[in-house]
Amino acid sequence: MAPIKDIIFLLLTGGLAAYLCWYFYQRYNLNKALHNIYYLMGFAVLLVSGVLLIVLGMDILASPYVLTVASLIPFGISMGLAEEYFPAWKKYFKWFAMVGFLAIAITSIGGMDTLKKIAVPLFHGVAGLVIFAGPFYAKGAPRGFFWVGIGGLLIGLGGIALAFISVGKQLLFFSPSFVMLILTPLLFLMAGAFTLGFAKKG
Repeated sequence: MAPIKDIIFLLLTGGLAAYLCWYFYQRYNLNKALHNIYYLMGFAVLLVSGVLLIVLGMDILASPYVLTVASLIPFGISMGLAEEYFPAWKKYFKWFAMVGFLAIAITSIGGMDTLKKIAVPLFHGVAGLVIFAGPFYAKGAPRGFFWVGIGGLLIGLGGIALAFISVGKQLLFFSPSFVMLILTPLLFLMAGAFTLGFAKKG
């Protein structure tokens, strides 16, 4: 079981993730737009990940299976942005995301640490960059959509820091103990930023 502080932040994060899952499910029912399914996938994985962290504790972050499944969070959100706002290169980005997911899965589960040190930061980093920069360049996006970019910045920092720790390295001052200290508040702030940004689409 996770510490009380972490449980509180994870419950708050889970509440926001559940709201976003409901929100994108409703929007998909309105127009059947594919990007809503990608967004829904990302936040559904965030919701399930939060529940697992509460029940099983933070130690599950070391599992290669958890790392693999959690990569669907940035991949799902970034593919949603590409599908909705950048149709010219959405097809290429989907291939990139699929290759990235397979590369992370194979190198993590297969114990290929050297290749994992390349695959995880590379694909997580690019997906995080799309989520961060995409909202600032998205044509026709509602006012306040930049909050999605702030969420992307937070998910990028947290994801890359966790990736370095999972392969036994430290990113700047992101030591394992420091990352564990800030991880759940960071997830909550990330989910809050995404909620603020996507709710503007109303």
